[in-house]
Amino acid sequence: MKRWLSKAEESLGNHSDRLNAINIFPVADGDTGTNLYLTMCAASRAAQDVDSTDLGELLAVAGRAAMEDARGNSGTLFAVFLSALAEPLHGANRLTARLLASALHRAQIRSWSALSDPVPGTMLSVLEAAARGAGETAGAPESDESNHFLAETLHAAVEHALQAVIQTESQLGALTEAKIVDAGGVGFLLIMDALRASSLGEELQDELLDGLHGYDIQAPHLHAGGDADGVEIMCTINLSPLDAATLRLHLDELGDSVIMSAVSEVPEGYRWRVHVHVPDPEPALRLIHEAGEPVNVTVAQLASGLPEAESGGAGAPATERSGDQRG
Repeated sequence: MKRWLSKAEESLGNHSDRLNAINIFPVADGDTGTNLYLTMCAASRAAQDVDSTDLGELLAVAGRAAMEDARGNSGTLFAVFLSALAEPLHGANRLTARLLASALHRAQIRSWSALSDPVPGTMLSVLEAAARGAGETAGAPESDESNHFLAETLHAAVEHALQAVIQTESQLGALTEAKIVDAGGVGFLLIMDALRASSLGEELQDELLDGLHGYDIQAPHLHAGGDADGVEIMCTINLSPLDAATLRLHLDELGDSVIMSAVSEVPEGYRWRVHVHVPDPEPALRLIHEAGEPVNVTVAQLASGLPEAESGGAGAPATERSGDQRG
């Protein structure tokens, strides 16, 4: 698992420019690759310090670190995926086909439910396909706990994810018009291929992305010169489930791309990671502050080419910061 996160970090770093270039949904701010990479960096750093053979414990630590430092839509969804992936793996010190299928199924459910308005043709569809491929293979009558069936399951998950990436172009109007595949979906495909390679002691498949529309190195940066309206707000806040549901409802009324996912249990209920796109930050920030005491608050213009700003640490006072890169 440590090798997986490290290899995925390297792969996303190598592909971040191209992922940024085809990032036009949900907003064309050109930073999906950067956001996935930086969120993966946080997860990988945290995992390296874990001294345990419990796969669930290791991934839970990595997931919490990713959630606290999640960047944009894509990074937040990956953090949700990683945290959920850990749950069926607690107590296991060896990955098997059935455990992998169970973990991917759990991650699919959690990731779809984290969004107020999940949309097919995105990273969510690719995750769903990977889970389906793993489930079909691991659930075969002849499957067992052998490394052979783990390999079969990993290959099936990657192949289903690849086909889902190809299909994203026809699932979203913006992608169809631009003749490209979804950037977040490609990023998740890279993450899954890193899991396959790390688990089986194999190399990454350099040819995996060959032929994907928009992924030619000569293709233009589709977001270049374009600005998106509004801002992205992210924070972490302790709330009861009822208060969290109320906040989500109000944020849904103000904007879109609302993601809320529990990071960990606290005396007040749960520690939540909150993400939303809104035209005007003030009403949303007022609602968040009325609900509780947020930390790690960032406010970023939804526009390409903006420099990244530092955000407050987990225990830092709530501050609104502008100009950091999100999407």
